Amino acid sequence: MAGDFFSFHRVVTYFPKVLSKLPVTLNIVLVSITIAIILATAIAMIRIKKLPVLSQMAALYISFVRGTPILVQMFLVYYGMPLFITALVGSNITSKWNKLIFVYIAYGLNEAGFLSEHIRAAILSVPAGQTEAGYSVGLSGNQTFFRIVLPQALRVLLPGFSTMLVGLLPATSLAYMLGVTDMMGKVRAIGTVTFHSLEGYFCAAVIFVLASFMLEHFFAHLLTRFNFESKIKEA
Repeated sequence: MAGDFFSFHRVVTYFPKVLSKLPVTLNIVLVSITIAIILATAIAMIRIKKLPVLSQMAALYISFVRGTPILVQMFLVYYGMPLFITALVGSNITSKWNKLIFVYIAYGLNEAGFLSEHIRAAILSVPAGQTEAGYSVGLSGNQTFFRIVLPQALRVLLPGFSTMLVGLLPATSLAYMLGVTDMMGKVRAIGTVTFHSLEGYFCAAVIFVLASFMLEHFFAHLLTRFNFESKIKEA
């Protein structure tokens, strides 16, 4: 029936059920971005220092991540990692792993490929004179980096990082392809039982938009705080 195509009554009924899986989606974002920050920082430093072999491997990795869809990468991790670990240790230990682990790894590896270039650009944007100034007052290499270079690089990095993080939130909607019951997985389950999926997708869309808006507002506030000193100087 045409009148039964979309029902706000079903929207009200489905919304709490879809919303209950938001913590799973946020957990994917948090764990994945943590993995990405650690790996991306290592990749960025390798490329900045131009370490032989490792620098070329890092560049190849970045090209692969940028040139392939996240869905392909997720399936490669899900099906390829068990084979690799089995060949390495001689036993299939990954059969006991939760599917979320593969989702964390896949999204972490994907985000690291993009974030590493943001980090590298942010560090290189700090004038070399800043490092020389640190050395001139007796600071060590690590002290100069963490006290002088890093704070300035973070201000350059934050806008790009915030955009990536906000974009990661809706991108996690593909996690259901591995059988993870996140928001999209819940929508799929509801549709299978009720044969009405449109309302579930509408609920998911509303939640994603609201969550993204809150993240954007948070980072906008953070950027304002970071630029506070510069605004005072301009005034």
